[in-house]
Amino acid sequence: MTGDQIAIIAILALAMAAFLSGRLRHDMVAMGALIACVAAGLVPSEEAFAGFGHPAVITVACVLVLSRGLQTSGAVDVLARTVLPDNAGRTLSLAALTGLGAALSGFMNNVGAMALLMPVALQLARRLDMTPGRMLMPLAFGTILGGMTTLIGTPPNLIVSGFRASAGGGGGSFSMFDFAPVGLAVALAGLAFIVTIGWRLVPITRAAAGEAFEVGSYLTEVRVEEKGKADGMNLYEIEAELDKAAAQVVGMVRGGLRVSAPRGNRRVQGGDVLVLEADVEGIAEALSKLDLTLEEQAKARDEEREEKERVREEEARREEDEQRRREIDEAASLGDVALEPEPEPAEPESPAEGEGDAEKGEAGEAADADAREVRRDTEAEEVVLRELVVRPEAQLVGRSARDLALRSRFGVNLLGVSRNGRRSTTRLRTLQLQSGDLLLMQGPADVLAEFAAETGCVPLAERELRIPDKRKALLAAGILGLSILVTVIGLLPASVSFAAGVLASMLLRTVPLRSVYTAIDWPVVVLLAALIPVAGAMEATGTAELIATFLVGTLAQGHPVAALAMVLVVTMFLSDVMNNAATAAVMCPIAIGIAATLGVNPDAFLMAVAIGASCAFLTPIGHQNNTLILGPGGFGFGDYWRLGLPLELVVAAVAVPMLLLVWPL
Repeated sequence: MTGDQIAIIAILALAMAAFLSGRLRHDMVAMGALIACVAAGLVPSEEAFAGFGHPAVITVACVLVLSRGLQTSGAVDVLARTVLPDNAGRTLSLAALTGLGAALSGFMNNVGAMALLMPVALQLARRLDMTPGRMLMPLAFGTILGGMTTLIGTPPNLIVSGFRASAGGGGGSFSMFDFAPVGLAVALAGLAFIVTIGWRLVPITRAAAGEAFEVGSYLTEVRVEEKGKADGMNLYEIEAELDKAAAQVVGMVRGGLRVSAPRGNRRVQGGDVLVLEADVEGIAEALSKLDLTLEEQAKARDEEREEKERVREEEARREEDEQRRREIDEAASLGDVALEPEPEPAEPESPAEGEGDAEKGEAGEAADADAREVRRDTEAEEVVLRELVVRPEAQLVGRSARDLALRSRFGVNLLGVSRNGRRSTTRLRTLQLQSGDLLLMQGPADVLAEFAAETGCVPLAERELRIPDKRKALLAAGILGLSILVTVIGLLPASVSFAAGVLASMLLRTVPLRSVYTAIDWPVVVLLAALIPVAGAMEATGTAELIATFLVGTLAQGHPVAALAMVLVVTMFLSDVMNNAATAAVMCPIAIGIAATLGVNPDAFLMAVAIGASCAFLTPIGHQNNTLILGPGGFGFGDYWRLGLPLELVVAAVAVPMLLLVWPL
């Protein structure tokens, strides 16, 4: 054993000990290992940060951004409401939920898929009278299983693909669906086990699964769109749809007249305004189910349309006047028309009045210009939803949204009011606000912060609030689908294709510009970028081959199938106690070394690493999805293995024969 080999083994041993201890963040440990390798001369200093430009790192970052687009646009919310059954039993509901989570995880970051579906899982748990943990753990494991089916489903797959490309041999990187034959078989077997038997193994816990805070239902107004789903329906039919969203109609406005208790057989028509009582999630679901539009957004859209029409009319009038002047000038130059002096403008009877009118006109025009500028500025920024509480000394008390001119003066919209369970028969824009009211506001984040500070309101703790936008949802899904298609047909590499998708998302605003960089999980990016040169040092010093020779000769006794199973099991174990991306980066060079020692196909061993690194089911620290459910599910550290251990046995039993079948040695 050479000095370089001893040094790299010592650095890796210390890094793995730090990973296991959990006292330092994974990206800090990885960066420390990289710096130690540079200091020891194992990694050339000019190549120390080459990992940040590695295609796998770029692809991971871009996939996270595109996933945020699906999340913020409401695309996944619409899909979930479409796919999940409303009145099914436990088995069918679990199958639909975990199946949807697995399917989404194949094409977006599985942590993002888990975060999106957690509220749905908690709602299902309440409806089915199950403890939250028995719905959350199957969902978490299902999203992890789904991630192994495609190249972009999980970071370990991208890392494995990168190692295959850098290993030489002319194979290049794995394509988008090279992981599907084995990954799909393992995922289906795992999901079948979870849905039929596994969920019963989850310990029954007393979970604090509620929302971070509970608020009353909001009173909000929505407009029925012409030729939309609700146009022509009667209120009985509308309320049947709204029951599923935990929303109800408490009033209706037609032609400016409000009906506080409309009859159920009354048919609504395009342009009607319905007054709904619902929480934020219920409002979003109602908008999506019935093609409704928030009244404030509809009014803003109408004002924008009227403004554009007014501008077009003014331009047409100016062009007409200009054309008339040109004709007069042309006729005058030919001597056909005798020009007469224009009449003197009439003197105003009262100069003060004339001046006052002029001043008023100029002031009105300036106010209109300011309002238009506010709207343009608002449209250019990311629009968010925030919940504000009206304090007793707030300037809003006793005033309505119309009195305050919220949209023209502040550039924000009042979407709903929650008032301690009490209803009001007043229109939302004329409702006089009271101390203690909870306001659902829409506008740019910094504008809402200034509005709260200026008016004396208190923002509630932030939570995820989304109103679906069909246009942006379709665009977000289309951009992701096109990026995948370009990658599959080989037109562009995955890193370039998904980077182009991110650029398109920014241009089309499917991802808010301020969220592009916050959507990236930077610790994971740093972890990958730092460990790639370290793994290269393992290969360059011959350490990977040395470890592979020891494992093959001592544990596998030279049997390729035993060695393949050993790589899978060791990778699964490491993934349970350290980051899965770090596990893949450490095990890939070892797997390639074992295959070279045995003289067999390295693809089977790399695929074993990909499967093993994705199967972290024994602890809450093995995968971020396991960590997400720790608190809401009421779990302890030792609760995961009861479902996780038999699930890992199922994975191993299916994965080894499938690897031998699809990637023969």
